[in-house]
Amino acid sequence: MSTPLLPGPALPDPGSAAPLRDELRAAAFTADGLLDLLGAVAYAALSRAETVPALRATRGGSPLETLVRLFLLQQPVSRERARAALTDLPRYEAAGWLAGDTGADEVRATVDVRPYAGDGGEDWWIVSDLGCAVGGAGGIGSAPGVDRADLVLGVGGASTTLAGLTVRQPYATALDLGTGSGVQALHASRHTTRVTATDVNPRALHFARLTLALSGAQEADLRHGGLFEPVGEERYDLIVSNPPFVISPKGRFTYRDGGMAGDDLCRTLVQQSAEHLNDGGYCQLLANWQHVEGQDWRERLASWVPAGCDAWIVQREVQDVAQYAELWLRDGGDHRDDPAAYADRYDAWLAEFEQAKVNGVGFGWITLRKSGTGQPAITAEEWPHPVEQPLGPHIADWFARQDFLRTHDDAALLAARFTLAPEVVQEQVGLPGAEDPEHVVLRSARGMRRATKVDTVGAGFAGVCDGTLPAGRIVDAIAQLLREDPVILRDRTPESIRLLVEQGFLQPVR
Repeated sequence: MSTPLLPGPALPDPGSAAPLRDELRAAAFTADGLLDLLGAVAYAALSRAETVPALRATRGGSPLETLVRLFLLQQPVSRERARAALTDLPRYEAAGWLAGDTGADEVRATVDVRPYAGDGGEDWWIVSDLGCAVGGAGGIGSAPGVDRADLVLGVGGASTTLAGLTVRQPYATALDLGTGSGVQALHASRHTTRVTATDVNPRALHFARLTLALSGAQEADLRHGGLFEPVGEERYDLIVSNPPFVISPKGRFTYRDGGMAGDDLCRTLVQQSAEHLNDGGYCQLLANWQHVEGQDWRERLASWVPAGCDAWIVQREVQDVAQYAELWLRDGGDHRDDPAAYADRYDAWLAEFEQAKVNGVGFGWITLRKSGTGQPAITAEEWPHPVEQPLGPHIADWFARQDFLRTHDDAALLAARFTLAPEVVQEQVGLPGAEDPEHVVLRSARGMRRATKVDTVGAGFAGVCDGTLPAGRIVDAIAQLLREDPVILRDRTPESIRLLVEQGFLQPVR
C-alpha cells in the first residue's frame, strides 16, 4: 500500500542510518552510556521533561556530550564540536539528520533520537519529532513547520508499559497497529519473522522506518490507514497496539485522539481483533474506557470481547471527568493559551461527558487470546498496585492456567498435581500472643504480586504442594489431621484450588 506524501519539512533518509548507528555506538550514545554520563538524577529528570540537569551534565566537549545536546536536548552546537562527534558531518547534513544555515557556524538536529535498551540488552534508538523524545509533545520543543496534530511522539511511559506487557514468543507474523515512532514494531522484530506496522499518520510510518533502520532491526511492512483497514483480511499471531485512546470532544491530535465518540475506538479495536488473529494468537493493547452511570464497567468491557476469545482486562487507575479533562488539556498545552479558550474547551469536555452520562474514565490494558472455546474465560479487575515488569511471561501463564481450569472438572482437579509458585510466602495475621492467627495470607513477589486470604486447609494444602502427590491425596491427609470428613473436604476444596491456580499461587504439573 502506497504511503501519502509527508506533510511538513523533509525527514532524514533511512538509507543513511547504518553509518550513523556506528558513530552513535562508538561514542557510547546508548541507554547505558546516557545513564553513565548524566547520572541517575539528571536521567530521571528527563522523563519529567526537565532538561536543566542534563544540560549541566553535558557542558564538556566529549563526543557523547555533543550527541546528547544535539539529538536529545535539541541544542545547536558548533560545527567544530559536531565534526569531533560525527566524522562525516556533511553526509548527515545531506541525509537530513542535521541542518544549519548556509555559512552558519552551528548545526542542529532535525529529529529527536533517544537511546533505548532492547529486551536482550541491544542498543536501539527511537526517532521522533523534535521535542517529542523528552516529555512528550508538550516537552522541550516542537518540530518547525509541522502541525502539532501530525507530531510523532517518541518512547514514553505508555510505550514501555505495553512493551513489558507483551507476550514474547516466536511468532511468524505480528501487527503493530498505530505504530507511531515504531517502538512496538522494534520489539516485535526480535521474535517475529514478519512484522507489519500501520498508522493513519504518514509521517509516523517514516519515523518508524527511521527507528528500525537506525536500530539495525529488520524492515517492517509499513502500511497507511486506520484500525484494520490497511491489512484487509490478513491474520496475525500477535496484534499489539498503543492506540490514540484519549476520550475527547474533538479529535485534535492524531497521536492521542482517536476521532471516534467516547471509547468507541478501543471498543472497535477489541471487537474486530478476533477476525485478524490466528488460532492461539494474542491481541494486547492499552486503553481508556468510560464509566457510565448505571453500568458496571467490568460488564461493559466484557461485552466488547469477541466470541471465541479469552480476555484479561486490568484497570490500573480511574479519574473523575474533571481530572481527566485537565490532564489532556495540559497535554495539549491549552493551559498556556488564552484563559477564555481554555475554559471553553474544558466546558466542552465536561458537557460531552455529561451528555453520555460518564462519571469517570478508567486507564488500563486489555489482553485477548483467540482460544476458540465456547466457554471463554473473561476477567475484568481493578489492580492499582505495583506489578513486576516485564509482565508478559506472567500474562502468558495466566491464559495457560485458564486452559487448564477449563478442561479440569472437580474430579480431574483432585487427580492433578501442583507445585507452589516460586517466591510465595505465608503470613499469619492476628493479635500478639494469640494462640491461633485470625487469618493466613499467601503473598507472591512475582507477576501481579497478589495476596489472598486462605483458611487452615488452604494454607496446609499450598504448603505441601511439591508436585509429588495428587491433590486428592493431600486433601485426604489434611482431613485425617484435622479429623474432618474426607468426603466433605473433597467436595469443598476444589473451589479453593481453582482460586489459587487462577491467581498463580499454585502451578499445575503438566
